[in-house]
Amino acid sequence: MSHILAVRNVVKTFGSVRAVDGVSFNVREGTITGLLGRNGAGKTTTIRMITGIFMPDSGSIEWLGASTAAEFRDRIGYLPEERGLYRQMKIVELLLFLAEIKGKRPADVRPAIDRWLERFELTDKRNAKIEELSKGNQQKVQLIGTLLHDPDLIILDEPQSGLDPVNMVLVRNLLRDLKNEGKTILLSTHMMGEAERMADDIVLIHRGSVVLEGNINEVRGSFGKNTLHVEYDGDGAFLSELPNVKRASIVNNAAELSLLDGSDPQKILEAAMGRLRIRKFELAMPSLEEIFIEKVGTETLTEVVR
Repeated sequence: MSHILAVRNVVKTFGSVRAVDGVSFNVREGTITGLLGRNGAGKTTTIRMITGIFMPDSGSIEWLGASTAAEFRDRIGYLPEERGLYRQMKIVELLLFLAEIKGKRPADVRPAIDRWLERFELTDKRNAKIEELSKGNQQKVQLIGTLLHDPDLIILDEPQSGLDPVNMVLVRNLLRDLKNEGKTILLSTHMMGEAERMADDIVLIHRGSVVLEGNINEVRGSFGKNTLHVEYDGDGAFLSELPNVKRASIVNNAAELSLLDGSDPQKILEAAMGRLRIRKFELAMPSLEEIFIEKVGTETLTEVVR
């Protein structure tokens, strides 16, 4: 599978802060690549170099069939984390304007606007001003504007930020559909669970550097099957204190237990059965969240540059 984008050892410094420190990765055509990391890791700065907003201090960025960001810009659909909409414009007026910026004629995109508004359940608001919309609907309008010119590469920076659960599912299903249509998506997020649901490949950035990358299944497989998923009835707080449990994530009546190397899961099961009614007990590959913690720890970042 060919690469639509190749980032090669890019560096970006702001004053004394090295926001991006030698980042390299590829984005395969027709896939979803998750660009992962905490807020402050360097994800947004990397994206701004890919889109040509920033120039790297060193390193290079290569686009399939293009030698410069300007040449590739109209083939990119970019949804920034910081939303920017003209609040006094009506939805349709704004979408026509955004399409025109990308070189599309109004007559060519009006049918697509109708389809997208219907898909996002905004048809009845087509003549509403942006300022009259809820935050979630504003976000959907900007997402439509990102996709309206039919880009080859779709770059989304925290696309589900601020969305309610229903709209999060809508966006999740949309990304899967776009991938099935052959689109290439670079998804920047700190939500590991969302990346795990959707991504083919991942790039994990920490403190401006890539600490892990590759096919998501191969990455998870390389960490072995040392994670227990347990669902139960009862009080499972004690599970984190059992011998051979390295880390535990316990939410409601479900636990994800990371075991020490060489641990016997049967011992965990025996201890749990004595105190809980077990509904599920599964030995599996670790989640991306567990891998993230394994690679970078749990310390809080203090950098302000992203």
